[in-house]
Order: sequence, then structure tokens, then C-alpha cells
Amino acid sequence: MTRTPKLPRTPRANGSFQGLPDDDTLLEVLRTARELDVNDLARQFGLKGDERRALRQKLKLLSESGKLNKSGRKTFGAVGTLPETGVAEVVERDVDGDLWVKWGKADDPKLKHKPPLARLAPLKRTVAQTPPTVGDRLYVRFEHVNDEWIAHLVKVLDQGASKLVGVVRISKKGKAGREIRLESVDRKAKDSYTLVAGAIDALEDGDVVIAAPQGGAHRFGPKPAKLVEVIGKEDSPRIASIMAIHAHGLKVGFASSTEDEAKNAVAPDLKGRKDLRDLPLITIDPSDAKDHDDAVYAHADEDEANPGGHVVWVAIADVAHYVKSNSSLDRDARDKGNSTYFPDRVEPMLPHVLSSGLCSLQEGENRATLAVRMVFNADGKKISHSFVRGLMRSAAKLSYEQAQAAIDGTPDDTTGPILETLLKPLWAAHACLLRGRNDRQPLQITSVERKVQLDADGNVVAITPRVSLEAHKLIEEMMIQANVSAAETLEKQKTPLIYRVHEQPSLEKVGNLADFLSTIGLPWNKGEPPRTERFNQLLNKQKDGPHFDIINEVVLRTQMQAHYSAENFGHFGLNLDRYAHFTSPIRRYADLIVHRALIRALKLGDDGLTDYEVKTMADTAEHITATERRSMQAEREAIERYVASFLEDKVGATFEGRIVGVTRFGMFVKLTETGADGIIPASSLRDDYYIHDDTAHALVGERTGKRWPLGRLIEVELLEAMPMTGGLVFKAISEASPPDPNAPRVRLGVRSRVESSRGGKPAPRNGPGGGSRKPGEKPRQKGVTEKSKAKKGKRR
Repeated sequence: MTRTPKLPRTPRANGSFQGLPDDDTLLEVLRTARELDVNDLARQFGLKGDERRALRQKLKLLSESGKLNKSGRKTFGAVGTLPETGVAEVVERDVDGDLWVKWGKADDPKLKHKPPLARLAPLKRTVAQTPPTVGDRLYVRFEHVNDEWIAHLVKVLDQGASKLVGVVRISKKGKAGREIRLESVDRKAKDSYTLVAGAIDALEDGDVVIAAPQGGAHRFGPKPAKLVEVIGKEDSPRIASIMAIHAHGLKVGFASSTEDEAKNAVAPDLKGRKDLRDLPLITIDPSDAKDHDDAVYAHADEDEANPGGHVVWVAIADVAHYVKSNSSLDRDARDKGNSTYFPDRVEPMLPHVLSSGLCSLQEGENRATLAVRMVFNADGKKISHSFVRGLMRSAAKLSYEQAQAAIDGTPDDTTGPILETLLKPLWAAHACLLRGRNDRQPLQITSVERKVQLDADGNVVAITPRVSLEAHKLIEEMMIQANVSAAETLEKQKTPLIYRVHEQPSLEKVGNLADFLSTIGLPWNKGEPPRTERFNQLLNKQKDGPHFDIINEVVLRTQMQAHYSAENFGHFGLNLDRYAHFTSPIRRYADLIVHRALIRALKLGDDGLTDYEVKTMADTAEHITATERRSMQAEREAIERYVASFLEDKVGATFEGRIVGVTRFGMFVKLTETGADGIIPASSLRDDYYIHDDTAHALVGERTGKRWPLGRLIEVELLEAMPMTGGLVFKAISEASPPDPNAPRVRLGVRSRVESSRGGKPAPRNGPGGGSRKPGEKPRQKGVTEKSKAKKGKRR
């Protein structure tokens, strides 16, 4: 409740006080109190009877003349003021990245003058607090400081889920004028909306907008929504990425203070650093990479005590030198958590002047680095490592394809001169590391990634598989070993860190895998603890068999999802006891925290991990796990929309695909050529009534026993492509697989894991009233006969 201040009395001519204040006194009181009820004012001035009526009349006249705002039936406030506390909505973000909020009553038609906007104060250093964004509703405390209104966040009331992205559809409604419908771009959305508030008069059909659903009960028809922002047009080639960015609340750009810090950054000299400029480190990255945060160098170990061993250097950009704890750069980087990559753009974690400039290990340029020197024996086992903070100069910038071509016998002008001295020693070291990797037995699941290629206008011209080269594996293994070294060093120094953890599969998931394998005649002991060697043995034995693809898919689904944690749970997939991300601080905040931890632990400078960061490590790990998953989902949705756009003019064409998911409502198919994902609805399978057997991962015909199993290659026809949602709908051209003679007959309502493909409820049991029926035939009611029908008719 707002505290009512003591109010001054207006003095009479003889020095005593009269009850009713004059206009100036009343306005001054309301400016101080911001907002007061008529009864509070009357009580403070000691007004009764006629004086109270006179006060109400005075307030009414001041309101009508525009000197006061009436915000309620009996509540008044001075023009240009805000209450002490209240509900506010975040309405805009300015060029400096600051958020501005509007008091919740600002749109009240009773107000003659709109209250001012307030700037949201920087959040307190509570890292678990999720930063609000445009469209969120907050409970705030207003304060007037230096002629500016500041809103201090007390509590976030509604965030994230209250906003939606959709396409405007305008229709004429006769005398009622035009109706503005909103088609959600989320294909899982069940509700429809009508835009009824905001600046909707200028909207055009096909506008892509952000809207906020309005409250209230609406049982029938579309729900009301308020326009928040117009973000583009549906026919814009690059709208797919823009929609994904806004749908998931990704922060775009940087505060001006962050940009200023980046522009004013100064490269360090050799003071306190080891000179590594004579070390011929090279970068090997994708051909279109704009930033280079890791460089490598390797040679045979000259120590006679380590015959056949190798020395591997991994140098990483020293981002911690430029991004100081709790600086504007740091706050923006933490909010983003990581860079997000779309086919047409990158939303970077750091400003371009750093990510592609001072923090990028560019060829021939002096760059600050945090490097690790690792020594491996002839069996590929790491026997020692040490970290240094230094100054390096990259000897060459290569692409994966360029480096691989040189090793394969076709060097170019860049790789030719360094083939014998740098590239071949790197490949020899990798061969050594592979022996250690094979002994370690990380999980070897097969997966194919695809790249969406755009032309200059942003239109999709091709979707191609990403080729996995030995050069990719070389860099990957060296980065893994550097990450392990970072975790080992910090544990040894008893310094807290953020681990990258991947927990072993749950017993339930392993049990489901065993159940599935039994359906194709493969043994798996349910009591056996999950081990990567056991999974690899299964995959290797089935590599050339008919069931390999489905086994690979089911093993993948058995795994847990990796995440960040302040506690160490190991990394099951890599089969490592301890693991931390260290090698990509330009694009991942987790790596920056690990860099600071190493600087603190090894006393490499005064810009290491702070006590506050140590105290809030668990909150930071939770936050960056959430930002990583948000980015992954946004990236996936953007790619799905680009792919649907690419296939839109190919409706009616046939493709080869593989069944990668089976549910009670249909099958998900991934096309072999493009990797596009779509659905075959169960309702389109007309030759039988199909049910979902989740143990066998198949749809099974109730009458015929025919099967649609996970992993099967089939031919499909594209029926529909929806670029706005990224949805694809297919029709099966191939015939279902014949019944499995070794599989038990699946009967509706008998097996607990079997559900009807036409809904969540099991169909009637086979037997009286529920036997086999033809496709489309309705089941008879149990126990209902012609005789009973006649009796029932007589009773009526």
C-alpha cells in the first residue's frame, strides 16, 4: 500500500489553517505523493461535509483542465508523475540496449495526459534472474532521478510465453470493418487470434508481427491479442531467421556501452606473457569462418624417455583479457550465453570488432592467447600438460578442405610450403591421438548434418550434406584433449569451474532399448550397466546389416542431453571422467568462465574469476544451458523454414526418405537428399487400421499385421510445404512391410504400450463387439445386439 504523506495546510490570513487547500498547494501535494485517493486527501486536510464536496469539485476541475490525471473513480495524480509502485509493461528497447516500461494504467481512457515512460534500471547482480524483454509484464518501483523516471524491477509477472509470432491475415467483415487474424508460425500452436489492440490500423496482409495474447475467458472463436511489433513480410527471403530470433527471444545487437568497450579495447604487449610468436601455430576452420578462436601445432617429442610420443600445442584466443568480469561486454555476453548461427546470419556473443578482430587469431597478426602444451606417449595417452598466457602470431589460415587436399596430395600455394613442416607432423600426432581415442571408446553414433546454401538475395539454392573429413576429426580430437586438460588443471588447483557433462542413460531408456532389440532378435542384458564400448559393439556388428539405421537411431534416442553444471557428472558420450569447454570463448560464455578460472588458479593475471562468479557458478551453468538450448531450437526452426521454402515448388514430387520417428498419430520421415523432416499422418494409411507399438518402434496393422518400422527406407510424395511454420506433409508411396512372423500379434487394448493411431484412447478389445474390422468401419458397441436394440426401443 502507498504510504500517505503528511500534507501541509494552507494558512489563513490570521495565521490559522483553513481546511480546503488552494490549487497550487493541492498540485504540489499530488506531485509529492504521485497518486492519492479523494478520501485520503480529505482526511489529511481534515475536511468534512461541504469541504469534502468542494475538494471533489476542485479535483474534477483540475482534471478537466489537464492539470491532474484521474486514474480511477476517486484516484488522482499529478500530470507527468508515476505511482510509487505498480505493474508495468516493457514496450521498447532503445539504441543503447536499455528497456523502457509503460505503467499499466497508462492506456486508461480516463487519463487526460499519458504518463511518461520509465527506463528499467540495470538488474541487481543476481545471476539467476532472467532478464526481461519487450512485451514482458513486471512489478516495479518507480523513482524520479535527475528529471528521469527509473523503474526498479521487483518481480517478473509474465515472460516469454505471453508473446507469439504470427502472420497477419486481413478480411472484410461488412459493417464491422476489417478483421485482422493472426496465423501463428508455431505449427504446434492450437489457438487462433484476432488483433484488437496496438497500432493495428497500418497493418497489411502478410505482415509478420509479434503479439501478446490478452487476458479473459474466450471459449469460442479466436482469442484477442495486442500488436507488439512488426518484424517483416512473409515473402521476405530472410524472414525465417528473423521469426526464429523473435519467437525465442534472442537478444539482437549490443548496448552502446558494450560497443564502446569493444571499440576502445587495446591489444596487450608482452608484459606478463610468454612470447609464442616463433611457434608456427596455424588455424584450420570452415571456409566461410569469420572468427578463428583456436590454432594448433604439433611435432614429434624429442624426449628420449618418450619414444614415439608427440607434443601438441592448442592456442585459444584470450578473450578474458578484453571481456572483464561485470563489464558491459560481460553482461551482454552472459545474457546471450553463446553465439547463434543461422543460414543467413550470425547473432554473435561478442561485438564484431572483437569476435572477428582482436579476439580472432588472424594470420600474421599478434594476438593474445591462453595456450596449453600437451605431451602424449606412443599409445596416444596424455602424460603431461601445462598452460601459458602468451602472445602468438598465426603462421597460416587454412580451411578444412584446403588442409585435407594437401595431405591427400594436392597442395596449393598456401599449403605447399608448410606441408612437410607443419601439416604432416599434425597428421602424425593425430594418428597417435587416435590410438588413445580408440582405447577410450567414445560413443560412435552416425549422424549426417546438412548445410543450407543461400544466394545473395537470401533464397535457398541448395541443401547439401556436410562432408566429414579427417581434418575435422584432427581438430576435434585436439580440442577435446585441451578441454580435458583445462578440467584436470582446475580440479587439481581446487578451483570451481563449469563442467560440460553428459550423464549415462537412465535404466528406463536402456530397458526400452533392450525391449526393442528383442523384437529384431538381438540380445541385450537389461541388468548390464550402460557402457560406450557395449553400444559401439552393437553398432559395429550391425553396420552392414539390414537393421543398422534403426539401431543407430534408437541408440541415439537412448542417450541423455549434454548440459553445463557446476558439479562433475562426467561425459558419457566421450567416455571421460572430467570435461570442460575451453576452446571457443568467442562464441560460448562457458569457455570464458573456464578461462577466468585458469587465470585465477594459475595466477596468470588480475582478471581471473571473481569471488562473486565462484559463488554463483551453479546459477551461471543453469542459465547458459538454457541459452544454448534456446539457440539450438531457434537454429533448427529457421533451417526447417528455409527447407520448406526450398521444397514449396516441388509439391507433388516423390522422394526417398527414411522413417526416423513413429508415434500414434503418424510417422516422421527424413528425406535422403535434403535431410528435410516431415510427417505422414496415420489417417492417410488407408489399407488398414494402424496402431503404435512403441516397443518395436513401429506402426502395425491391426487386421493385416503389416508394419511401418523405424529406420525403414520408403518412397514418399510431398503433399504440402509450409514455409511459415517449416512443416512438410508426405504421403507414403511404398507399401507397408510384411508382418513379422516372430512378433506377437498386436491387439488393440491388450498390450499396455499400444495405443490407437486415431487418438489417445485405446480402441475396443478384440472379441465380442471389438473384433477385426475393415478400414473406416466403426466398431460395434460391446454387448449390443439386434435383440437388445429392439428391447431398448420398446422401453423408450
